[in-house]
Amino acid sequence: MKRLLILTSALILATSCGEGGQPSGVMSSGPQETCYSRGELDWGGPFELINQDGATMTEADLKGRYSIMFFGFTECPDACPIIMQKIIYALDTLPEGMQKPRAVMISFDPERDTPEKLKDYVENEFFPDDMVGLTGSDDAIAAAAEEFQAKYFRTDQRDSAIGYSFDHTTAIYLMDENWELKSFFLPTQNPNEMAECMQNFLPTS
Repeated sequence: MKRLLILTSALILATSCGEGGQPSGVMSSGPQETCYSRGELDWGGPFELINQDGATMTEADLKGRYSIMFFGFTECPDACPIIMQKIIYALDTLPEGMQKPRAVMISFDPERDTPEKLKDYVENEFFPDDMVGLTGSDDAIAAAAEEFQAKYFRTDQRDSAIGYSFDHTTAIYLMDENWELKSFFLPTQNPNEMAECMQNFLPTS
């Protein structure tokens, strides 16, 4: 448990997408000894946000199936594309016949990430077919982030074309069919490690 608390503290402080352009490093002792114990953290809970179709969505709408989710924003220049790559490759690595989790992104950036923009984002031909993008008011997003201990900070970038960005935590959360945390992954882990961990939990078709 002490090791897990140290790892968790490092995760909460991990930031990305800032002016430096690269995710900060977070060292992990490896997924196998923490794959199960990470689920002991009381992360995840209710939310009420807006999906890419403009419809209100709560955690109840995601129950009944596993989800693999992260917090980010569509203008994220580096960390979020890396996270999506890891998710795509991890899902592709899962054995045939295993039910793949639904991919979900909750945006920190409601000013730019309107439902219409999220729709364009999640319908990227390389992303999972049924990916969900979520946005909402600043308060609603902050409440959802708090449930997952996700931290984010807006940073102005006046000399950049995007105008502003966010430093934010880069955890990838595996939620079960009851919207309860089963495990999470660090940005330093590779897709094979993620897929190997997920196989311990996911049901077969």
